Amino acid sequence: MAIFRRSKSEKPVPRDPPSGKGPLGYRKSKPTILRTFTVTVYLLATIFLILVEIGNINNKAVIRSTYFLKIELANIIPASVPNAVFINSIAQSIGLHDFYQVGLWDFCEGYNGEGITYCSPTKTLYWFNPVQIILNELLAGASITLPAEVVTVLDLVRLASAWMFSCFLIGTCLTFLCIFVAPMGFSQKPRWQHKTRRIFLRQFPISLLTLAALLFTAVASLIATIMFVIFRDKFSGAADLNIHAHLGKPMFAFMWIATGLDLIGFLMQLGEDAAGSRQQSRGRGFLRWHTWA
Repeated sequence: MAIFRRSKSEKPVPRDPPSGKGPLGYRKSKPTILRTFTVTVYLLATIFLILVEIGNINNKAVIRSTYFLKIELANIIPASVPNAVFINSIAQSIGLHDFYQVGLWDFCEGYNGEGITYCSPTKTLYWFNPVQIILNELLAGASITLPAEVVTVLDLVRLASAWMFSCFLIGTCLTFLCIFVAPMGFSQKPRWQHKTRRIFLRQFPISLLTLAALLFTAVASLIATIMFVIFRDKFSGAADLNIHAHLGKPMFAFMWIATGLDLIGFLMQLGEDAAGSRQQSRGRGFLRWHTWA
């Protein structure tokens, strides 16, 4: 009777995975597409943040229409007051401008029909102080009483403006850095082939960078929204004065679009981390079966 036995010198013959897709249906990813999309997301976010940074710094197209808040004093005396038109014309003669608008670095002022006539020098950590601006422009002997609610919140505005300015600047720098760093989070190799050290030393710092870019941009946008909405309501709510204040739609659109794009970039990195952890554990189990089966 012939006896068949397996020689010790024989090596296990590797078997192809049943589906031909890798471990447990794993499909090879397309990192080039993900990297290109990531670069596009952060490039667009950087462009929108730059528009926020340069908004209202001069009287050029697009820039002059990008502001946080615009205050209109052209008809500061209500029409119901006798001789309101005459009094409003006097308001210009004593130094008041028709409108004032606020950016991240400065403020601009001008007249209806003429446009912007002056923009203040750009200043780091700039904060909008309407009381000081208007009182400094009034001619000697002239005075005007601004809403008391505006005066009482000036200290809070100064603190909030400093945080807003810093967060926007840091968020812009981090978002720009993500253009070059974030695509490195998508590897050409299957994630289950990477060692834990690679994930800790490379993937985790990249995810942390994208999270920081998102947080600084989102915090700056949130502070700006809350602060200038309060400003608008305080000015528009003055009963004795006919002051109109409205938010700059382009500025708020730019900063919140940038925040949304930063959120997309962070979620992509977060999804890559989660998928990598699952594929790593499943892939190692498949490699053991593939070797000894």
